[in-house]
Amino acid sequence: MKKSNYIFLGCLLVLGLTSCKKWLDVNTDKDNPNNQSVSIQNRVPWIEHFYQYTAGVTNYRTSCMAGVYYTNSTNPNTFSTTWACTNANSTTPYQTWFVEVSSNIVDLYNSAQAKGAYHYMAIADVFHALGYMEMLDLYGEMPYTQAGTGNPSPSPDDGKTIYYGCMSKLNEAISLFSRTQEAGAPQLSAGDLWSGGDLTKWIKLCWGLKARYMLKLSKKADLYNADSILYCLSKGPQSNADNTIGPGFNNSTVTDYLLGDPVVTNGNFDYAAYGSTNRISQYYYNLLTNLRSSGVVDPRMPKIVPASMANVQLDGSGKVSTYTWNRSTGVDSYNPQNSSAPLSLANRLVKGGPTSIATASYAASNTNIKYTIADATDRANFIAAQVAAGRTYTVSGNDVTVTYKAGSIYINSTNYIQAGDTVYVNLRSSALATSGIASQPANDVNWYPSLAAYNAGVIGSTGSFQVRPVSDQEILTYHEMCFIKAEVYMRKGDPANAYTAYRAGIQAHLDMMQAKLAQWKAGGYNKNAAGVTIPDMEPMDQTAINNYLTSSAVAQGAGLLTMSDIMLQKYIAMGCSIENWNDMRRFNFSAGNVGSYGVIYPGYQRGPLFTGQAQLTGGSPTDPRYWMRRWALPPVYEIQYNSIHTLALNAHAADPNIWSMPIWWDCATDAEYYGYLK
Repeated sequence: MKKSNYIFLGCLLVLGLTSCKKWLDVNTDKDNPNNQSVSIQNRVPWIEHFYQYTAGVTNYRTSCMAGVYYTNSTNPNTFSTTWACTNANSTTPYQTWFVEVSSNIVDLYNSAQAKGAYHYMAIADVFHALGYMEMLDLYGEMPYTQAGTGNPSPSPDDGKTIYYGCMSKLNEAISLFSRTQEAGAPQLSAGDLWSGGDLTKWIKLCWGLKARYMLKLSKKADLYNADSILYCLSKGPQSNADNTIGPGFNNSTVTDYLLGDPVVTNGNFDYAAYGSTNRISQYYYNLLTNLRSSGVVDPRMPKIVPASMANVQLDGSGKVSTYTWNRSTGVDSYNPQNSSAPLSLANRLVKGGPTSIATASYAASNTNIKYTIADATDRANFIAAQVAAGRTYTVSGNDVTVTYKAGSIYINSTNYIQAGDTVYVNLRSSALATSGIASQPANDVNWYPSLAAYNAGVIGSTGSFQVRPVSDQEILTYHEMCFIKAEVYMRKGDPANAYTAYRAGIQAHLDMMQAKLAQWKAGGYNKNAAGVTIPDMEPMDQTAINNYLTSSAVAQGAGLLTMSDIMLQKYIAMGCSIENWNDMRRFNFSAGNVGSYGVIYPGYQRGPLFTGQAQLTGGSPTDPRYWMRRWALPPVYEIQYNSIHTLALNAHAADPNIWSMPIWWDCATDAEYYGYLK
């Protein structure tokens, strides 16, 4: 692979970026930066940022695969609905990792080594492990030992080599963080946007990552070591104060030189909530409203599931005066549905097609839409829905004309199948660089369908907790460590300790969310310019939290705890994270054939729009090749231009069903893994 251009040639254009400006003013020649003149402390915040971008697209697309999100965007829809995985999804994480991060960590390490800046060498090691382990999780085999060396056609490495290489880097990082730097070496605080140079937090991050990565070996009887994981956890994060997060900001309109997205925002926002294509899935929604068949609504639900305004009445000046909140329901693409049934939420995608969910518009004045509905049953159901909503309508033969009052959020389409799509509120949030509304302030990150909607104060989406521009991007958290501990103890046959860790994980996630919500309220994010209070941006009700923790949605005792309880609470907490897909692979999704744990992810199954027979060739859920288990390598970089080396390691790398081939840590033995590559 040709060695990439350095990110700083683009990043130094960002001189107006106040939150990062201090790191951009100390090059030898500010007008002609190069990889020799850039100071090591200037590299780190940009490596942190661009890693977050790589992780953001990875988190989003794998969350579609894991059932967290539905999207009507054509390419990732093949992950969320049809399962006909397409190579068009493969390139971005690979490209951003190599162009914007990988080549720079090589230079960071070498430059820091020359200065005796051991803590910066350690930072380079940490990002090496974070990035290449993520690439392993996605692609299985890829250039590793020859990557970043200037070789234009590097040979790839197998998954085992990449895994142990990353673990070695973490071990070295722990050692380097513990050393005293040489005189004159810059302090880590001069360049660390994540943890402010706190060495203790960086060391705990390393141990936590080791625990996360060692858990991936749970299928390997000869390598999985519960006690080693517990040891790593004992040295990793011990509370939310030890969380490693990438802070998200909304204080700049500067965009990335490579892909044109905002540079200061949460990387998950840049993909999951930048545009209007994404929705909460019914699978995720059900976990937040009916976990363990309890019928109990999780207090986190209205902070994660977005809402729009409904039943809006405008005052004489055209401002919102009264309204209700329309909390989104989930888009269902997993459950068996009857395509001959009347129009309903249960068969919405069957009626309309996999990408047919429509985006809402705003009625600045009374707006009439005429729908032609030939089916009598559908027409009757449609009319009943208008009556229930209190809308004015007229009927002429097969035509039903509906009036949407000024102030309404509605679907601007004559297709009656889409008319009810306002129930599926999109995840979109607004940033200064993306809203298109010059007067929208930095502490209003709600989405407005138009300038007229903003001026009226009518909100089209409140967004979702993890994926707002000002959300923290979670790199490693205490709640994840608790859920790993709970799983490990459950595997050890120790339900008492597993239960303690399970409860601690739920509490830690609630506490982390509550602290952020309180911060947003204090910053004025809970009100828009029209004076509307946005409850989604305010702390959860403590009584609701207490009631949830004592309800049947949460296992009430070690004797009632199951592995599924642990993993589903972890799934809720991790949300927009590749770790949910990683966990699902370890438990074979909903096959129920791992140990004696039963079905871990009930309800996750191929839906009625499945068309992925060429990609997922297994005949039954217990066949490994029934499921989405890896991504195809980028078709241009490694198949077209480097096919000789790529196919020499994995003869099936270009096959349509590569998507169902398990990667190294997803196999019980090396023999199984290498058998797939032949």
